[in-house]
Amino acid sequence: MQKIILLVTSLTMSTWYAQAQAPTPSTQHANTRFEQLGPILPTPNTFRTASGAPGKDYYQNRADYDIKATLDDTNQKITASETITYHNNSTDALPYIWLQLDQNLFKPDATGRTSQTNSISAERGSSFQQLGAMTALTNKDYGQKITSVRDQAGKPIKYTINQTMMRIDLPQPLAPGKSFVFSIDWNFKIVDVKSVGARSGYEFFPKDGNYVYEIAQWFPRLCAYSDVTGWQNKQFLGQGEFTLIFGNYKVALTVPNDHVVGATGELQNPTQVLTSTQQKRWNEAKGRGDKPGENPVQIVTQAEAEAAEKAKPGDVKGTKTWIYKADNVRDFAFASSRKFIWDALQPNVEGKRVWAMSLYPKEANPLWGQYSTRLVAHTLRSYSSRTIAYPYPVAYSVHGPVGGMEYPMISFNGARPESDGTYSEGTKNFLISVVIHEVGHNFFPMIVNSDERQWSWMDEGLNSFLEGLACLEWDADFPAHGIDPQYIVPYMQLDSTQQVSIMSSSDNIPRNTFGPNAYTKPATALNILRETVMGRELFDYAFKEYARRWAFKSPEPADFFRTLEDASGVDLDWFWKGWFFSVQPVDQSLVKVDWFQTNSQNPEITKAEARKAAQQRLNTISKQRDALSKDETVVAQDSSMRDFYNRYDPYAVTDEDRKKYQDYLASLSAEERLLAEAGTNFYTLSLKNKGGIPMPVIVRMEFEDGTDSVARFPAEIWRFNDVSIKKVIATSKKVKQWTLDPYYEIADINTEDNTFPPMAQPTRFQLFKQRQGGGAAGPNPMQQQRQQSPARQGTGRN
Repeated sequence: MQKIILLVTSLTMSTWYAQAQAPTPSTQHANTRFEQLGPILPTPNTFRTASGAPGKDYYQNRADYDIKATLDDTNQKITASETITYHNNSTDALPYIWLQLDQNLFKPDATGRTSQTNSISAERGSSFQQLGAMTALTNKDYGQKITSVRDQAGKPIKYTINQTMMRIDLPQPLAPGKSFVFSIDWNFKIVDVKSVGARSGYEFFPKDGNYVYEIAQWFPRLCAYSDVTGWQNKQFLGQGEFTLIFGNYKVALTVPNDHVVGATGELQNPTQVLTSTQQKRWNEAKGRGDKPGENPVQIVTQAEAEAAEKAKPGDVKGTKTWIYKADNVRDFAFASSRKFIWDALQPNVEGKRVWAMSLYPKEANPLWGQYSTRLVAHTLRSYSSRTIAYPYPVAYSVHGPVGGMEYPMISFNGARPESDGTYSEGTKNFLISVVIHEVGHNFFPMIVNSDERQWSWMDEGLNSFLEGLACLEWDADFPAHGIDPQYIVPYMQLDSTQQVSIMSSSDNIPRNTFGPNAYTKPATALNILRETVMGRELFDYAFKEYARRWAFKSPEPADFFRTLEDASGVDLDWFWKGWFFSVQPVDQSLVKVDWFQTNSQNPEITKAEARKAAQQRLNTISKQRDALSKDETVVAQDSSMRDFYNRYDPYAVTDEDRKKYQDYLASLSAEERLLAEAGTNFYTLSLKNKGGIPMPVIVRMEFEDGTDSVARFPAEIWRFNDVSIKKVIATSKKVKQWTLDPYYEIADINTEDNTFPPMAQPTRFQLFKQRQGGGAAGPNPMQQQRQQSPARQGTGRN
């Protein structure tokens, strides 16, 4: 509804605006959403500063490993020994040290297993895989068997095993700045990944009788000791990942002599384990990868892998030892199989040649041969541009039983085509996203070394954000839903009892919501910061500064929060509160819009508008019907009944009206006269924050002339009243439609009240013929095309 306001010269527009926005006494001091996080965050100190940077006394301990391991391909077992040099760089003397024994998760009495809840429903039934998982550990002798712990002189050291943790009692406290050398011998049976549901293990291929091994969390490794937690020795329950420290590794892996091995680090003895042909191909691959579409070089071809897999475990005599060396890494993993195809590129990443490699069985083709290694190269380039230049010499992507898991320089990834070589678009997109995601973990947390046992989001959330950007750099049309605000809405619509805050420890996040909580909600939040709150330039600089500050160090949440604010000059405490510390949703509502115009006081305009308004009011249904008999009224038929008022026109402009208007104009300054004659439209928007999280207000105006415009107001618009506000927008054009959040930027959980005038949205339903029962899923589009065009069979590509 249009309202006319009288423009008074003694009340300037700026004063009027300020009065309209003044907080009411009841809300003036009630809003704490924009108060600082100060009391919530740890107090800055000499280890971690108020700016979010490491302090002058920051430290982290290190552990160097010399490991020798043998893979028993017949019995699926590893036997190994290691010598560890532990460096105490802390300010504390340590009477004991803690190590992780992650394979003990698979002991039947492990807390991570016995604390799991599950159920069987007669109505829903249960899959063979679900039932198998419940009994997979029965009568299995899984877990790490420690056979020896000795000091450098060979004397036994007292140790205590507490499920997935082992404490070693030192002969005397390890003083600051000192090192301790000790050795451990151990062995364990490798788990069947698919039956147990593990992050590492083996997959058996019945058709050829061979195995693919993806081995991780396999050696006793040091827990982290820090200024924040002391020893991070929380039990491994299966969900919260690993908190580790940096060190140098030398690992000798003895395997059947027809196996191909990929691992963390650089291969030290290629001439001893590769054939002359493979070495030639290795050299040929060097320098490949400058062009986005350049093909990798196959070091081991599919034909060679197929020939090797004709052998079975136990058939092959003799072994080879592959030696890998890795400096300044926090973990070590490897993969081994006679089934592996091996291809490689050596792209230029920030001015440095880096190996991008893939290992996969023939069952992964044609997808893997076409995409995997190129995706590795793309990921290294994309992440390096946004964080730090990739510092390591190699990055592997390996296909086997593990759907997606990351380690320094090597990752295990799923996405397998159908047995006929075809695949769905979903499978292809999963391959693209999982390779980018897992290779991307080289940066978070393998380089920026956050505490995954406590804070999953610092690992998964930050990485998922960069994954989304890298996917869009790979293909502009890629469905990067993990960072798109509208796709987190279903999770944020859940009742608050079904959510926990992002700032929850990893093991306390419900399994069924772990994905949105640790991955997509923080990733979406960062994308909102980049696109809507901070802008790309400020965000990108601050995020890169965080990576630079904490590369090869161990940040905490406060370090991330403080760095982004410190490097950008943007106060984001309100954002961290809303998105990371609470489970409230975003829900803005455009309640109404009041339309005002200034009274120009020009009688030619004001009286014409008044005439039009009066005519509209008089145009009632009765008037319309009475018009048919207007000539039959008394006044119409008898002129003597007419007087002055029958001829008087109150809306006619008189000379006196014109003189008053000229006198009024003469009293105005040039600026005041321009404002009076502008004919500006003033719209007062009444807005409500129904969800709780204050967010920027973005409103689209569609004008009567068919054009549009978007107005943006920062979240601080809510700082005096975080429930209900009014905002005046002045336009020269008349607005016919208003829309909040027109580009779905803020994850508003209810967009039905985001328009004014309200716009009804249809709920669509599908018409279908009644059908009996249900059918299995049909062929994927690639299979359908093959069925229609038999001549195209055999390629598996389009």
